[in-house]
Amino acid sequence: MPKQKSHRGLLKRIKLTKSGKVRFKAPNSRHIKSNKTGTQVQSYRKSRYARTGDLRYLKKLLNRGLRSEEQHVADDKAREAAAAKAAK
Repeated sequence: MPKQKSHRGLLKRIKLTKSGKVRFKAPNSRHIKSNKTGTQVQSYRKSRYARTGDLRYLKKLLNRGLRSEEQHVADDKAREAAAAKAAK
């Protein structure tokens, strides 16, 4: 049985963080910036993270489990709540 391989084109466009988030560069940020506002161009410099709805397709292409930014935020809140509860 052959091995399942990750989608090579997708791997060139994203970076998987240690915690499993998918980081990518904003679309429309490469060229033709003269007709865009300064605020738009500034926002293109920041990295973006994949949302929950996109992860279903990304998991399929990469053949591995992934986590969204929303899941990490929820985990952080749960961790803080547990720490607050333990401190009482």
